[in-house]
Amino acid sequence: MDSPRLVELGQQLRVDSVRAAAAAGSGHPTSSMSAADLLAVLFARRFRYDFERPAHPGNDRFVLSKGHASPLLYAAYKAAGAIDDEELLTYRMLGSRLEGHPTPRRLPWVETATGSLGQGLPVGVGIALSGKRLDRAGYRVWVLCGDSELAEGSVWEAAEHAGYEELDNLTVIVDVNRLGQRGPTRHGHDLDAYARRFRAFGWHTVEVDGHDVEDIGRAYGEAVSTAGQPTAILARTLKGKGVQDVQDREGLHGKPLPDADEAIAELGGQRDLRVRVQEPPAARAPHPVRSGDLRLPRWETGDEVATRDAYGKALAALGTARGDVVALDGEVSDSTRAEFFAKEHPDRFFECYIAEQQLVASAVGLATRGWVPYASSFAAFLTRAHDFVRMAAVGGAGINVVGSHAGVAIGEDGPSQMGVEDLAMFRAVHGSTVLYPCDAHQTAALVAAMADLDGIRYLRTSRGKTPVLYGPDEEFPVGGSKVLRSSADDRLTVVAAGVTVHEALKAADALAADGVPVRVIDLYSVKPVDRETLRTAAGQTGCLLTVEDHHPEGGLGDAVVEAFLDGRPTPRLVRLAVRDMPGSATPAEQLRTAGIDAESIAAAAQLLVESAVLR
Repeated sequence: MDSPRLVELGQQLRVDSVRAAAAAGSGHPTSSMSAADLLAVLFARRFRYDFERPAHPGNDRFVLSKGHASPLLYAAYKAAGAIDDEELLTYRMLGSRLEGHPTPRRLPWVETATGSLGQGLPVGVGIALSGKRLDRAGYRVWVLCGDSELAEGSVWEAAEHAGYEELDNLTVIVDVNRLGQRGPTRHGHDLDAYARRFRAFGWHTVEVDGHDVEDIGRAYGEAVSTAGQPTAILARTLKGKGVQDVQDREGLHGKPLPDADEAIAELGGQRDLRVRVQEPPAARAPHPVRSGDLRLPRWETGDEVATRDAYGKALAALGTARGDVVALDGEVSDSTRAEFFAKEHPDRFFECYIAEQQLVASAVGLATRGWVPYASSFAAFLTRAHDFVRMAAVGGAGINVVGSHAGVAIGEDGPSQMGVEDLAMFRAVHGSTVLYPCDAHQTAALVAAMADLDGIRYLRTSRGKTPVLYGPDEEFPVGGSKVLRSSADDRLTVVAAGVTVHEALKAADALAADGVPVRVIDLYSVKPVDRETLRTAAGQTGCLLTVEDHHPEGGLGDAVVEAFLDGRPTPRLVRLAVRDMPGSATPAEQLRTAGIDAESIAAAAQLLVESAVLR
């Protein structure tokens, strides 16, 4: 497409952005208008994509990090023939595929959900890692960012990682339009301020006039010819470009134009140009070896094994059986035990260093390319990446997240290292699965099961060694539980998971010696929870005592309560949990101080049995 038609295409994208927002009565047309020429040149001259085959292995990948500029993306889809004008005008309406911020749940051409700023580039890095290290395909990853979001630390985690990995298949286009939501950005139109930052992380940078189509075209050509470095194109643009009443003016972010008809006329009226996006080059999708012969590790009953060790060994075994499994870690693989996978499958292991946002973002990017990622770090540090987990769920990404060193049971390191909020955090994620195994064989089985689940899957592992309770052939269906102690005379039920299962068993043995039989349930599946087993136990014993190495809010106790929120009578429920801020102490001292050790469980049970409420 020649330059005059490129200029016209940019104007068409502006007009259609204005029309879409006007029809919706909301949206971000001015943010779309600033980047219109950037996207017009990309689609017309550089982007290689088959809209009929979004899974084509040779397709370039485009991520709209500034997801609020969705009218621009949808206008480009219309120009490419992927949607029609009628659908464009359903923008933001109930039932429309064209949401306020794009998600792959609705549109097959969208790589990842965006809208929480600062996430597009980190996920783009994950996609580029897949292309360079796993797919070994020639596709390029293009990410369009706004200048406001470059204030997010996650952007610079991504920039450093991309530079370190020499991702020359990655280009970020920064729409430097000077204005944020409430006023000017930190650096305004100072392109060099951004360029210095990217160059410090090993990027090749190009500064351009973001409304000069030839200048933009040259920049894209420079990006694709640069070897050994990712490229950042820093484009000076004007928000609301082309309409005098709104161009480069504050106070108009996130609002339809005051007079859409007048603005459309000023932009030259409606057009119906079509852009022929280049065909992707021929490419073969990787075919990972999948032997189907999964040989999980085995231990002897009674052996002392940390569930984190079982995780690492099971993941390595899963990686042998399935070539689509990849592992990522946040520079603690010697503690999470992801190092076992790294040693056996170094080509499929990704070291993300201490950058938990990039860790999860890389996992999301790899998942978009069909890989099955397991991302691990300390449970406490995954809180930093929670927004990436949340947005992964919004986009329907399938990733496995593993948090080690959970709870006060880690001992002397103290509260900064203790994950005591993680169950609540992951339970709150839409469509998530939350698992908390208590022994090695249970851990291994659940690691394998996670690979075939959908959505966000979280596995909680422990630092200290615990006895192997189950045999190697025991089955642990997701959504299930195990009843470890049971009799017709049980006075109450103790519900535990992970390290507290072992404390509950000790307490049950001590209570039995005193003539007080209690039931013990290993609730390894925290979400979904085994409602039927809990309801049966409640009906037969009259009281449930939950014990968890976690804060009382949102953890095991709350999961148990929700099993009874269907209108039926709720049983008496007492919860033992970590209620005070811990300090440094041995693991045994930590459990005792928190009131979740065997002695505390037995004492609580005795009080309940002696109370008049119980039969």
